[in-house]
Amino acid sequence: MQETDNVLAYYHTNPHWPTHIVVTPKKHVASLLEMAAEPPNLAKELFEVLSGVAAQVRDDKGACRIITNLGSYQDSKHLHLHIVSGKQLT
Repeated sequence: MQETDNVLAYYHTNPHWPTHIVVTPKKHVASLLEMAAEPPNLAKELFEVLSGVAAQVRDDKGACRIITNLGSYQDSKHLHLHIVSGKQLT
């Protein structure tokens, strides 16, 4: 879908929405709460990819959501953000 030196955006392997894309740093960052400890260029790159992919989805589908989870809601303990559009499948 999209890849930079430090960030990967890909279609979710088990989607919960008709359009379900995951954006994640390649370097391990446990959650959004740990991003402040990372070099600022990582956050900048992450949000550049996130906003670019979200804009594409918005343009194609008319709307989208960006979601991240924390604590017990976060199944995978690696920072990842979901870009979703459409009616939730599950």
